[in-house]
Amino acid sequence: MKTIDLAHGNGGEENNELISKIFYKNFKNEILEKSEDAAVIQDGTLAFSTDSFTVSPIVFSGGDIGKLAVCGTCNDLAMMGAKPKYMTCAVIIEEGFEQRTLERIVKSMKKELEINGAIVVSGDTKVVPKGSVDQIFINTTGIGEIQKKGISSNSITTDDVILVSNSIGKHGATIFANREGIELSSSLQSDCASLWPVVEKLIQNDVKITALRDATRGGVSAVLNEWAKQSDVCIEIQEKEIPVCEEVNGICEMLGFEALALANEGTFVLAIKKEDEQKALEVLQSIETSKEAKVIGKVTQQYEQKVILHSAWGTKRFLDTPTGELLPRIC
Repeated sequence: MKTIDLAHGNGGEENNELISKIFYKNFKNEILEKSEDAAVIQDGTLAFSTDSFTVSPIVFSGGDIGKLAVCGTCNDLAMMGAKPKYMTCAVIIEEGFEQRTLERIVKSMKKELEINGAIVVSGDTKVVPKGSVDQIFINTTGIGEIQKKGISSNSITTDDVILVSNSIGKHGATIFANREGIELSSSLQSDCASLWPVVEKLIQNDVKITALRDATRGGVSAVLNEWAKQSDVCIEIQEKEIPVCEEVNGICEMLGFEALALANEGTFVLAIKKEDEQKALEVLQSIETSKEAKVIGKVTQQYEQKVILHSAWGTKRFLDTPTGELLPRIC
């Protein structure tokens, strides 16, 4: 008998298979099948998304589960060109959880809501016996008003170039280091951040955006493979152009991780029309949370639905969707 294991929640190949063979098969409809970061509803005027958050440790360098919950849902809305407006907050709390920690988490949520200009309008609280959950789980659902229509990961063509907004892998590396008690002689912290202010500025500057996707579970590798399949294109990226900080590189080399597969919580991938490449970079690099933005590749028809990684040594290989158990409980 097949059972669910941790790999099914990694944002990679097993996760995709679980979603397509069970959930998509039974819930099939035109909106769901688009597989966007948020559903586009009401004749393209609203974006709608939900997410559940479980992370260990719940307080980490650069944030906590509360900040993660608001950023995660608001960022999914932002990736569809939508300004976050309304959210729900449902919390499952383990018996014995400290009220002081709960208040810290809620204050973190309040701060990120203010950054996004959103408010919590409904919620639910459950307290369960000790051992029933690991400290606290949070679910947030968000509704946003779409400010720029037509952003879709199903519309990427050879007229587009691929960018990342920040150096990659910081969230996954930070969570692992914090969880395992790895002492670093650096200030490595999660990139967890609200992305609507960045997306809003891109829209205000009339950057021709084809697609946006925050690179959470499965990292940039998962995003690029999803896009290649959804738009039936080949995406070719240059390894030397991918921004990765020294601390993340060090953790990857020490433990055998690949930065492209590590989770991010404040970094997104962009498909932009070629003619707006420089404009997009200027906008991104003018904002603190995306100042390390770089063009990392292009869209071609070299192979069908594949991602090709060009190394610094002139070789190339297929970059596949991550498989197996990555870093459990990172978002």
